Amino acid sequence: MQDMIRKIVEADTEAKAMDEANRKSAEEEKRKIEQEAAAIYNSYMESAKREIVKNNAYLEKRYFKRWTDITAKQASSLIKLRMDYEQNCDRWVDEIVRRVLE
Repeated sequence: MQDMIRKIVEADTEAKAMDEANRKSAEEEKRKIEQEAAAIYNSYMESAKREIVKNNAYLEKRYFKRWTDITAKQASSLIKLRMDYEQNCDRWVDEIVRRVLE
């Protein structure tokens, strides 16, 4: 009978040891998974930040070119309008006066 009790106690002790080992193993695996997830997240975020910087530089260059093109067109239009005004000012004034007086 004592032998049987001793075997039950030993089995219980072994089961507790195995349970503790499994718990520690599970905690270690959970920690590893969390570390890997954090590493993947950090890697992704760094990649995304680099992509954002690259895209911002591209967009800044693109919009600066558009702005300079528009500015050049506006300057050209202003020059043309001033030339039209200088060439036609007297004629336009005469026409306005004539229409008002009629």
